[in-house]
Amino acid sequence: MSLLPDATTLIQFAIATVILAITPGPDMTLFVSRTLSQGRTTGFASMAGALCGTLIHTTLVAVGVSALIVASPMAFFVLKIFGAGYLVFLAWQAVSKGSAFSPEKKAGPRISLFRSWAAGLGVNLLNPKIIMFFMTFLPQFVSAHDPNAPGKLFFLGVMFIVLSTPVVVPMVLAAERFSAAMKASPRVMRVVDYLFGGVFSAFALKILTAQAK
Repeated sequence: MSLLPDATTLIQFAIATVILAITPGPDMTLFVSRTLSQGRTTGFASMAGALCGTLIHTTLVAVGVSALIVASPMAFFVLKIFGAGYLVFLAWQAVSKGSAFSPEKKAGPRISLFRSWAAGLGVNLLNPKIIMFFMTFLPQFVSAHDPNAPGKLFFLGVMFIVLSTPVVVPMVLAAERFSAAMKASPRVMRVVDYLFGGVFSAFALKILTAQAK
């Protein structure tokens, strides 16, 4: 299948996706906070909004990066080098500052499911880190000379959603326990941070060494 990356790429991407999914950030904070204050349905609505945002990011990357490949393979090469540097930055930030996770349990007025969905969409679409991540992360798994690069980019974006969903859903279902466990287990969070940093540093090194050949 022309849209299907090779097995090695799929395995590498799957590992990175799972690690990213278990690393708490703004999206996860929103899901858990809404679940604690408004209930699971609201939490899932926020999660659905964020996943829609991820699909939009994926589409924009597939279209934009594919146009960049056609216009200038050298520009695509520069993007990948920049991407490697950004992955190093993310790794350093995870290790030095730790994961951002501070859900609130305080109850408030009922929020409609649409507003919860829109909040998830907004947090995802307007987060510059997520924008930069998708712009620099997905292209690392395709070749500038691959005529099927746009389809493969979109396939990987959908794969990201498919793999991260079963990781996030149990966290929403067990939001209270998950939140308490994260707050009570700083050592576990540090292990996740170092795991995140190590994997993405390895990806950055892989890109840099591959381009040097």
